[in-house]
Amino acid sequence: MLIKVKVFPKSKKEEILKKSEDSFEIKVKEKPERGEANVAAIMLLASFLKIPKEKIRIIKGSKQRNKILKVG
Repeated sequence: MLIKVKVFPKSKKEEILKKSEDSFEIKVKEKPERGEANVAAIMLLASFLKIPKEKIRIIKGSKQRNKILKVG
């Protein structure tokens, strides 16, 4: 399953907002340097979906705010 994610790095708190069935907004505290925000977003999404983080991969947008992730 492919999902669209918009990541907001350097936020005050970590949270996930489900916009639609395949679209999320994720706020993380980490900076967008060396992939830290990507790792935090994947970990937060994995705990939200209750799946292992190894099942989530970034397909497109690893250096952008808007990303497409493959789950499963």
